[in-house]
Amino acid sequence: MTTNNILSLPFRKSVQLSLSSSLRQYISKKYDQHPDMFRHDLEVIDSLRRDAVNTREPHSTGIRKLQTYAAQLVWMSGKFPIDIGVDFTWYPALGYHTEHPLVQNNLQYELLNILYNLAALYSQLAISSNRSDTKGLKAAASFFSQAAGVLSHMKKEILPELRMANPPDDMDEATLEALTQLFLAQSQECFWQKAVMDQYKDASIAKLAARVSDLYNLAVEAAMQSEAISSAWIHHMSAKHHHFAAAAQYRAACDCLEKKRYGEEVARLKDAVNCVTEGLKECKGGYISKAVVDDLHGLKKRVEEDLKRAEKDNDIIYLQIVPPKPELKILERANMAVASVPSQVAKPYEYFGDHAEFGPALFTKLVPFSVHVAVSIYEERRDRLVNNNIIAELETMTDRLHEILSSLNLPGSLQALEKPLGLPGTLVQHAEEIRQADALNKLQRGFADVEKLCAGDKAVFEEGKALLAAEEEEDHALRLKYGTQRWARPESRADPSHDGGAKLWNQAGDIDGYFASSTSSDAVVREKFAAVKVTLAILAGPDRGMMDYIPNSRRTEIPELLKPAIGRLRGVYNDVLRLESRRRKRIESLRARSRADDIKGDIMAEAARLERTYPNTPIVPAHFEDFFDKRLDSLYESELEALEKEQADQEKIMSEIQRANRDFESQKKVIGESGNREREKALQRLDNAYYKYKEIVSNIEVGRKFYNDLSRIVEQFRNQARSWVNERRQEARMLEDELSMPPLASLSMRSSQPQSPPPQAYQSPAPSSYYMQSPQRQPVRAPAVHSPPVEAQIQSWADNVPQQQPKPMPPIASMQGAWMPNMGIKFSEAGAGGSGGSPGQGQQQGGGSSSGPVRGTWDPNSGIRFG
Repeated sequence: MTTNNILSLPFRKSVQLSLSSSLRQYISKKYDQHPDMFRHDLEVIDSLRRDAVNTREPHSTGIRKLQTYAAQLVWMSGKFPIDIGVDFTWYPALGYHTEHPLVQNNLQYELLNILYNLAALYSQLAISSNRSDTKGLKAAASFFSQAAGVLSHMKKEILPELRMANPPDDMDEATLEALTQLFLAQSQECFWQKAVMDQYKDASIAKLAARVSDLYNLAVEAAMQSEAISSAWIHHMSAKHHHFAAAAQYRAACDCLEKKRYGEEVARLKDAVNCVTEGLKECKGGYISKAVVDDLHGLKKRVEEDLKRAEKDNDIIYLQIVPPKPELKILERANMAVASVPSQVAKPYEYFGDHAEFGPALFTKLVPFSVHVAVSIYEERRDRLVNNNIIAELETMTDRLHEILSSLNLPGSLQALEKPLGLPGTLVQHAEEIRQADALNKLQRGFADVEKLCAGDKAVFEEGKALLAAEEEEDHALRLKYGTQRWARPESRADPSHDGGAKLWNQAGDIDGYFASSTSSDAVVREKFAAVKVTLAILAGPDRGMMDYIPNSRRTEIPELLKPAIGRLRGVYNDVLRLESRRRKRIESLRARSRADDIKGDIMAEAARLERTYPNTPIVPAHFEDFFDKRLDSLYESELEALEKEQADQEKIMSEIQRANRDFESQKKVIGESGNREREKALQRLDNAYYKYKEIVSNIEVGRKFYNDLSRIVEQFRNQARSWVNERRQEARMLEDELSMPPLASLSMRSSQPQSPPPQAYQSPAPSSYYMQSPQRQPVRAPAVHSPPVEAQIQSWADNVPQQQPKPMPPIASMQGAWMPNMGIKFSEAGAGGSGGSPGQGQQQGGGSSSGPVRGTWDPNSGIRFG
């Protein structure tokens, strides 16, 4: 067996780039450390990438170069985010677009390519091993197992973290699975070959061969789902699948012969012939190497000879029943090939150190990116705890307090009696606060800001929706043009890919709901403002305007019977004011503490402790969960516990004020006090307007925050929609190009001009049979422009498979009516009936006609005659 009867993976190519300059710029912008601290690390990472990218020869020294750079990339993923502003450019190694690079700002994409080249290096080292002795076979099997292990690691560990909507065609899940099974099959094949070389028992060799066949079949099934694996490779793997199925049955038949099961021997040899015949069908079209074809022919010849001998012996001597194939016992499998992930790839942290294989880890003094993420997580969690769980609860209690006071007409009823003339002091204070805040203009500016933010968010969102709608319309038009059977990709709203159409359209529906909810809330806030706008304008105006708005009471003396009730009510109301003032100061203090809560120093100390405790474990934000809980409990647990006491205090004081107000109202009725009712209502309206203003200001701030948060969501939605639409359009162009190609059945191996049928001695199969004969296969995607000359393929295939394509018989001179090469070609006479004459009529020596040559213009209706 020659070395070209197995496959190896070609290297992916990249372009040189300065990784250090991008890292330097990113550290300068995003971190609190100066990039000059990492000058040596930046030089080393450039050198490592240069060595890794330039590894394109099958030499064992390249393994360490690729493993070292890959390990540093894994380590750096804990220090930097996935997108650090470096455009990594790589060219595909498989498929029909190897000249079109894919550029991604993605560290995981760089790692995926480096590991891909490591797997390619292992496979090429296996190919270059000397497989003519057992030592070389062991080395090749080990290299193939490691190649399969690296590919399996890529599929399970790296691909899920890639964060790309569509991975490269030659590194998607189906392709990686197909390549993994292919290299496992070739590793198992090395074990099979060693067993043959060491003359193992036929039963053991059959078990090994059966497993080889299974693995090649798994590779074919996965390859059929890949867009990158070529038809030549699929034919190769399918041929090997049938070859080793035949080899397994042949060795099982040899074992049957040894154990004197002659009928079973014949049955297994027949099945072996069928399997090898199926394998030879894959050889049509010239896709498969000569070594594989020779292996199949050699195996077929040997099996057929043994079958003739076995049938003859059984028919004459042994007379055993030949069981049908369904009754044959399924061969056992002996699996020797296992996907072996090199420990340098699976556990790279164990190989870092001053004297370790990979040397010291780079950027160790850089604060890990996970720490920055953890800081953001803590701050977001702290703000949610403080604002939502504490401050929001306190403000809700205060709003409830004001609602109850308003329902009791407080403080208006007190102010109307205590100061029947002029303006109450608290009202003057509220009015001054309204004037200093320029309340009306402040609210109008707030509403304008909210409207502007809302309009901006809607514009970005509508842009994203328009992209989706345009793509959906384009896809629908192409689906109508080519038909649903030919335009087989998922519809726009059903694309299940990551960040695909299904997800984006669902996200668009969610965002529509956000806008509907926020628009309704904005309208409610505006209604609140409209209800108090006139009253606020009075408060914001001069004192003279308020005095004109508030009628003076006709009574200037408070009855003695009413003074005790007024005193009690005033005392309890002052307690309410003190409670509210204390609560307001507490909220301000809590906000100040929250702003001053800087966790960076403590979390860096915690990160250093984790790195010392677990030196081989990458730090992730989840490691800080206990640290977060302890810190939040120590700082804010007391505030949470105080909420219950605050609620109890409020309930107590509200009961007291309601009781005091009942006494006050009952005393007023006894003495018939009603002259200040209009003044009381006016004062209460102004007081309510002040608190409603505070509430609207809070609502506007909530609206601002909502639309600022929503802006990030809609911008991400638009960017994802734009990226997905561009990918879909590129995919549509490629699919259109493929569908615009002429169907394979219409490709002709000869001239496009009509020709007469070939002689019966040599019947050439239809052109499509070279592409379509593989059972359970899809049409081959091989471009016709890259195929070798077709006539040469036909002749070569006919020579190699005489039982399927018999050679032309040499012409016999004595045959009547048969055309001979030395006869020449003559057109029939004008009066002849074309093809109606006898083929041999009127012939003379040398092929001349008895009527002589025809003169004048040939009549198409006269037909063509040979001889």
